[in-house]
Amino acid sequence: QVQLVESGGGLVQAGGSLRLSCEASGRTFSSYTVGWFRQAPGKEREFVAGIHSSVTRTAISDSVKSRFAISRDNAKNTVYLQMNSLKPEDTAVYYCAANRGPLVVVGSMYDYWGQGTQVTVSS
Repeated sequence: QVQLVESGGGLVQAGGSLRLSCEASGRTFSSYTVGWFRQAPGKEREFVAGIHSSVTRTAISDSVKSRFAISRDNAKNTVYLQMNSLKPEDTAVYYCAANRGPLVVVGSMYDYWGQGTQVTVSS
């Protein structure tokens, strides 16, 4: 069982940066693949970025590839999403999710979810 807690969201002007954190409970967090997803009002949830338990493999959505980066610190049981050059269209609730399987972009393949953190980018 893994519990996930996101933090780091907030209100930022376009062009600004935020770093989201996803902190997990449990001693086996290093064996979990973690993904970041986001959902804007009236839109479907979408994959943003993911990092495999091995750390050697990451995936970033094409829509944010040049601006966002994902990393993890297993010693701190935390996965980070660094978001730079934010745009108003990045406004959404951001969720992290975890599974013991492969790095995938499909949300239904993740077993554990955090409560989400709001990111609002003003123009």
